[in-house]
Amino acid sequence: MPQSDLLEALKALEMALHQPDVRHDSSQVAALLHDNFMEFGRSGAIYHKPDILTVLAEEAPVRLYSQDYALKLLADGLALLTYRSAQWAAAGEQLERHSLRSSIWRRTAGQWQMVFHQGTPTEPFAPTTGA
Repeated sequence: MPQSDLLEALKALEMALHQPDVRHDSSQVAALLHDNFMEFGRSGAIYHKPDILTVLAEEAPVRLYSQDYALKLLADGLALLTYRSAQWAAAGEQLERHSLRSSIWRRTAGQWQMVFHQGTPTEPFAPTTGA
């Protein structure tokens, strides 16, 4: 698969995890996360797959924004996806909680699953689109 196609495929999987209907569906999240998944959250907290399944199922719906996706192949079947993200404020007119994000995706049995994710607070950035 060309790297540009892989970037689009992994970006779509990552963005699926940004959607409230997916985030609240533990079976969909479980399919996207590897059993050995681990996250260093934006807050500094450490999460594992069971933690994330619980947290996302119980969270209030949020509207997330992301941009500047980049892909680096680490090995065959292993890729690093990086991007910027933020959360739309309640009024939906301003972004807040700006972060740098990185995810490691592993192809297991023909399916891409996230094995690691990290969110790091960053200075605000200007959105490149309104969505």
